[in-house]
Amino acid sequence: MKKYALDSNIVSYLLKGNERILVRVEDEISAGNEISIPPIAYYEVRRGLLAVNATAKMKLFMDFCAENMVGHIEREVLDKAADIYVAFRKTGRGADDAEILIAAFCVAYGYTLVTHNTKHFEEIEGLQIEDWV
Repeated sequence: MKKYALDSNIVSYLLKGNERILVRVEDEISAGNEISIPPIAYYEVRRGLLAVNATAKMKLFMDFCAENMVGHIEREVLDKAADIYVAFRKTGRGADDAEILIAAFCVAYGYTLVTHNTKHFEEIEGLQIEDWV
């Protein structure tokens, strides 16, 4: 079984009805693979939908979350996030905390991150990335 974590941009494609993403998610679930949303990506999507009062998309999102796992943050994720932050700082590269926490969730729990923003995550040691777009 493979474990996939959807970045907020992939969830946005899903909510907009992107056929390629819809089919891929359905195929992965049918194959017995796990689809999850990192807690920070959940927060990013939910706050965005609330901010623009997108009630129809919010219902879709909450239904999707009810059928798939929304991850959680434990100390292991926070420790990994701190390691990633320090590694970035040593190389002079910056990243926002949301990206670091999403990556740390994936590395700590063995998820492949599905994102269309691959450049934001390429240099993170131990992180597997796929772009389904």
